[in-house]
Amino acid sequence: MLKNLKRHVLPLDEMTRRFTRKTRKLRGWRTHSWGRVGQHRRNNSGGSERVGLLKHKKSLLMEMAEKNNGWPLIGKHGFTQPPPLRSHWRPINVGSLGEIVEELAAEGKISMESGKYVVDLESLGFNKLLGGGHMDKPIIVKTPAASASAIEKVKKAGGEVLILRGVIH
Repeated sequence: MLKNLKRHVLPLDEMTRRFTRKTRKLRGWRTHSWGRVGQHRRNNSGGSERVGLLKHKKSLLMEMAEKNNGWPLIGKHGFTQPPPLRSHWRPINVGSLGEIVEELAAEGKISMESGKYVVDLESLGFNKLLGGGHMDKPIIVKTPAASASAIEKVKKAGGEVLILRGVIH
């Protein structure tokens, strides 16, 4: 039980000191007894973190390489997908689509089929339907991708979601 208790540590200004600090005694001494040449600096004179692993810290790299083959310290890793294969999502929420559907119908950008609006999201510049907001109009949505919550909300409003396959988004 005693192992689980954390030791109370006082801040520096509340701690009692037995001796005055060395700095106080060395006022007026230019180097504070750290010497003329080496100086007293922080301990990253060789560069911090991964700097110099292939140069002056090579022995450190070799030591690490024994443990994990030098990964992820040196070399390039992974690959970059070609731009045509990358997915650039242009999503729209169900609530936003429900708000603008009548405006789109007035402009002639969407059609009407058996009392339901038919929306092709790709022709409108979107490629994913997300479930934000709520919808009360029956809409048939054609899209390359849709979230589960979006499909559920569209079905609840009396519409349906048609997932287009083979479309590069």
